[in-house]
Amino acid sequence: MAVLKFRIYFEEDDSIYRDVAIKHTQTFLQLHQVILKSYEFDSKHQATFYRSNDNWQRGREISLANYDKPYKVAPLLMESTPIGTEIKDPNQKFIYVYDFVKNWSFLVELISVSKEESSKIDYPAVIKSEGIAPSQYGTKGIAGDKLTEMEEKYDLKAGTEGFGTEGDEEDEELGLGEEAEEGGQDDEV
Repeated sequence: MAVLKFRIYFEEDDSIYRDVAIKHTQTFLQLHQVILKSYEFDSKHQATFYRSNDNWQRGREISLANYDKPYKVAPLLMESTPIGTEIKDPNQKFIYVYDFVKNWSFLVELISVSKEESSKIDYPAVIKSEGIAPSQYGTKGIAGDKLTEMEEKYDLKAGTEGFGTEGDEEDEELGLGEEAEEGGQDDEV
């Protein structure tokens, strides 16, 4: 059974991508679910794939559902469309759009085909992650939850006792106020 390996690029930054492995008999619905999982997105929104060419032009649509919009050609449905039936090229490309309001776009490219599946992998599977995923709702910092963990580990929250005020009381007791810090001199000689 053929195993397809796709690279899913975040459209706005191609240094952010996920590689996923999926059997050719599995459906676009399963590919949709593994993409969301790999980018840590929820599954509450509409989604669609478009078959694409090398210039990333949108072709035939493979949709999660029939949406209330005009179609030139009725879309295929993700749950009933095996991925293998839409592979027309050894470097087949798809465009994946999630959440039509936020319009998250991902470029999906077939990067390899293997004839043998691994018994150690439960397909579909994320096999490589590169770069920090964008935050679906705009709440992640540059390092997401990792930054919060660092703040807790090193007690970096502003206003925490001992943070940024070390030595202030000693300076005041010695008469070394702001003048001393600014390079000023005391009136006493």
